[in-house]
Amino acid sequence: MLNNLILSSSVLLISVLSSKLLYKYGVPTLLIFLSLGMLLGSDGLGGLYFDDINLAQQLSSLALVFIMFYGGFGFKWKKAKPIVPQAALLATLGVIITAICVGLFTWLVLKVSFWEGMLLGAVVSSTDAASVFSILRSKKLNLKHGLASLLEMESGSNDPMSYILTIVVLSLISSAQSQSVLQIILLLFNQMFFGLLIGLIIALFGVFLLRHINLEIDGLYPILVTAIVLLGYSITELASGNGFLATYIIGIVMGNKNIIHKRSLVYFFDGLSWLMQIVLFFTLGLLVFPSQLPKVFFPALAISVFLVLVARPIAVASILSWFKTPFKEQLLVSWVGLRGAASIAFATYTLSHNIPFANDIFNIVFFITLISVSLQGSFLPKIAKKLDLVEEDNNTYKAFSDYHDESKIKMIELTVNADNPWAGKKIMDANIPEEILVILIKRNDEVLTPRGSTTIEVGDTLVLGGNNFEALFPSH
Repeated sequence: MLNNLILSSSVLLISVLSSKLLYKYGVPTLLIFLSLGMLLGSDGLGGLYFDDINLAQQLSSLALVFIMFYGGFGFKWKKAKPIVPQAALLATLGVIITAICVGLFTWLVLKVSFWEGMLLGAVVSSTDAASVFSILRSKKLNLKHGLASLLEMESGSNDPMSYILTIVVLSLISSAQSQSVLQIILLLFNQMFFGLLIGLIIALFGVFLLRHINLEIDGLYPILVTAIVLLGYSITELASGNGFLATYIIGIVMGNKNIIHKRSLVYFFDGLSWLMQIVLFFTLGLLVFPSQLPKVFFPALAISVFLVLVARPIAVASILSWFKTPFKEQLLVSWVGLRGAASIAFATYTLSHNIPFANDIFNIVFFITLISVSLQGSFLPKIAKKLDLVEEDNNTYKAFSDYHDESKIKMIELTVNADNPWAGKKIMDANIPEEILVILIKRNDEVLTPRGSTTIEVGDTLVLGGNNFEALFPSH
């Protein structure tokens, strides 16, 4: 027990400290955590033997639930609205096109069976948001023309489609391709329909609960939201829907509603998401046997080159050309197609099926991810600047719901009169700008600690803190 605690705490400590060091150089954290797992694995210095596929799948699924929820929770609908059609098509049709292209290439060039090729294509068809934006932030890259929003939404929402394709192809292989077209369509329909429906219902239930419940202990709110997310995922899976899609929908809906303690929830799930990424990447790193990688190097390299130079550009051009997106913007979106944790996690599903090619698929996908993140990630800043798609200012790009403490915080007092639009409304419903906090309320001779459910009354004096009061007083 103590040895396991020492090992776990050491892994977390090394992961955090190494990410701090390498973040400055734009090295994606995925590489750090994966490398640490490989280093401590059976073929590495640590000698930890791990080949429990079922445990790896369970940990991967749990980690992806919270990673996807936080991706949706940080999605600002108002800011991303202009690019929603493009991003939605890239996250669905684009994934399908990528999967088919890679599948056909693998089948024709590498001489594996048709369905094995399609399985590999399905597994590597989604992109990784965490790696992309760790590079953008560390290199202080602000992309022009809403490209950051486009890439965030695509990367955050395309994993469910990749998962669906993986499950469908695995189902076809396991049943010896005996399933009818109608059964495949039904499977796809169930995955999408119940994922969207149950995700929306659970999200609205969660919003209602957060806005009407008044817990005495503030620390229980993150636990409540955690329970809501896990409930949504579990019910959706029981209904044969896509649990990952449901959790992403829950995140989007809850993240775009006025709910109590939203700022603290952002901080909590940001930290939880990072913990889940460490657990996921480290576990997958342990699952890899580096001694088996050399034999798949050339197939993995060939697929990687095809994926970057052919499959991804075809998928992007097939969609963005209809929106008259400039060619150089299409080039950048094509390049920012980094494969990541979800691809490796979905590859573990192949290991649990009795497929002769499964172990090679897992190793190939692992290699593709390493090549993609290290090479594509390293050249991303240079390519963005070469294409003149980087804003001139030096402000670090922020994700939609990044909440950071800003310098030069000011405090003012505001007395609420009858004409104030906040009068009679709860703080969470008053449409107060996110960058402005209600620190306390003076009411008669009382000083109240504000909550999201606190109603602002006429005559209240609000103590506000922030750095953008122009949003409240545009005329001054």
